[in-house]
Amino acid sequence: MNIIIPMAGMGKRMRPHTLTTAKPLLPIAGKPIVQRLVEDIIATSNEKVEEIAFIIAPTFGKDVEAHLCKVAETLGAKGKICYQEEPKGTAHAILCAADSLKGNVFIAFADTLFKATFSIDKNKDAIVWTQKVEDPSAFGVVKLNAANEIEAFVEKPKEFVSDLAIIGVYYFKDGENLKKELQRLIDENIVLKGEYQITDAMDHMLKKGVKFYTDQVEEWLDCGNKDATVYTNQRILDIKQKSEQLVAATAKLENSVIIAPCYLGENVVVKNSVVGPFVSLEAGAQVIDSRVTNTIIQADSIVKNMQLENSLLGKNVNYTEKPRELSLGDFSTQL
Repeated sequence: MNIIIPMAGMGKRMRPHTLTTAKPLLPIAGKPIVQRLVEDIIATSNEKVEEIAFIIAPTFGKDVEAHLCKVAETLGAKGKICYQEEPKGTAHAILCAADSLKGNVFIAFADTLFKATFSIDKNKDAIVWTQKVEDPSAFGVVKLNAANEIEAFVEKPKEFVSDLAIIGVYYFKDGENLKKELQRLIDENIVLKGEYQITDAMDHMLKKGVKFYTDQVEEWLDCGNKDATVYTNQRILDIKQKSEQLVAATAKLENSVIIAPCYLGENVVVKNSVVGPFVSLEAGAQVIDSRVTNTIIQADSIVKNMQLENSLLGKNVNYTEKPRELSLGDFSTQL
């Protein structure tokens, strides 16, 4: 099986954090989003993965490319870098990895993490992973027939059709057939709001007799904006605290309290502080005379005299709150 990870988006909703770091490389509990995604796909599947194709923008740089290939190699697969020169939709992005569209193919967009346990049924033509949502009008959804097969893909339905939202994770038994359908969209210029969409390709495949099925994930974790990313960090810490070593041996604690679950990377320093729960401190980060909860602080950043919650700090940030000098009369109240 090949895995294809489209991740060339600019991550505009995550700015300023994506001005210098591609969104899928932002850390979640000590690992880049895309690394956690690939690890979870492989861990929850019985399929042997031969190749992982990462679809990136050319501007990501050689260091990013080398890191992605190393991620694939550590998981026993060949890493392959493909380029999407400009954003033209989900179908166009996947087709940028045309050479990897062969045999069994698993596709997952890199701004999504999920909690799930599944075994791919190779006898099925195609599987689209979904999760039930309260407001399906904001999502693409699948409509099922009496045999529990997908009979329609509906984009942001104004009237209720289904509450099974498509989360951007797919399996195709025949990668070559998918490639032909994606190329058809380009050749015939079939677009939605100026972009080539995978749902249009799947809809055409459905009409030609390809049978689509759905499987549900236990939890769908989005990394589309700051609040969602901080929440995803919280959930991953909670999920992984029993299976991963979250505190590095080189982390230095002095007169401090760590409230689990937290991730403390290599050479982290915590002094005179209370950290946690749900805090990730990347390698070299320092927290001094502070209280931090539900926050991601990236590598080599320093925080002093701060009270932080629901926050995301980038790399090499140096932020110190000056001590206050107060003179308050009786019955004073701070608002």
